[in-house]
Amino acid sequence: MKKIIFIISLALSGICQAKTINDSIDIADDIDRIIWDDCDACGCAAGNGSSGFESLLNPQFIGIKYFAQHYKAKENLFVKDLTQDQYFNTLQIWGKIPLTEKLSVYASLPFHFHEKKTMQGDININGIGDLNLMGIYRIIGSKNNFHQLNGGLGVKMPLGKFDEKGASGVNPSFQLGTGSWDYQAAINYKFQKNKIAVLVNTDYTVKTENKKHYRFGNQWNYAATGFYQIAGNEKSIFSAKAGLQGEVYDKNKQFNEILPNTAGSALYGKLGFEASYKKFSLGGEVMLPAYSNLAGGDIEAKSRLSVFINFGI
Repeated sequence: MKKIIFIISLALSGICQAKTINDSIDIADDIDRIIWDDCDACGCAAGNGSSGFESLLNPQFIGIKYFAQHYKAKENLFVKDLTQDQYFNTLQIWGKIPLTEKLSVYASLPFHFHEKKTMQGDININGIGDLNLMGIYRIIGSKNNFHQLNGGLGVKMPLGKFDEKGASGVNPSFQLGTGSWDYQAAINYKFQKNKIAVLVNTDYTVKTENKKHYRFGNQWNYAATGFYQIAGNEKSIFSAKAGLQGEVYDKNKQFNEILPNTAGSALYGKLGFEASYKKFSLGGEVMLPAYSNLAGGDIEAKSRLSVFINFGI
């Protein structure tokens, strides 16, 4: 099954809304969706950090995305080796509605189904996650469209269940939600010319204390991705992409006391390609860790992949 998922992820990546080809790459606005699509280093469940700057070429759309993460973790305090496999899976509905020429509203609602394999048996949790809402504003847009700067402010509403008992494990992010209201600020810069585009993004999430007096650490995400349009016509576009994505998160706290082995960072390399046909867009990407230092070494990042389909409305 893992091999099948890996093959699918290589065959699908990103989104490029079709339009007439000219001297411009005509895909750079699409990739804003991907660059702002980050998740917690120890599992998207807890932070659900995905703010998701989706396709700006497609002014209105609705879509579905599947996102999978794999980690290795210590079984317990008495086991030295990382023997426990942890799988974080998310199926997300998302959409974008423009309010003005420069201002848009983005929303996403995830459904999580996670699994970790322990010596006592498999543990599974599933259910709705936290709702994300974000306002997206185009700060700068050059006349030749070579340069563009976008900013966003967002909020995460605690719809997902937080399990206090689960937070005491090796990976406290094995959750459906943080149980807290969290706030996001993000900015990204795009350069495009001919068939090449480069995007640089950074965003920061402030996480607050939930009703159980537990607070996940604040998180900083950053990414740089290059795109190259391989082929295209009036109805379809095909392009390749490669880049780096990193995450840094602070220590968790409970009753305002710092919890050990809860901070960390990770850096991923990612590779994929993008395709679209008329109003449909289909894609995904594979991410592998170049560096992983999570939870004081108690957790190791292994791989990530995503697959999605969008429809312009």
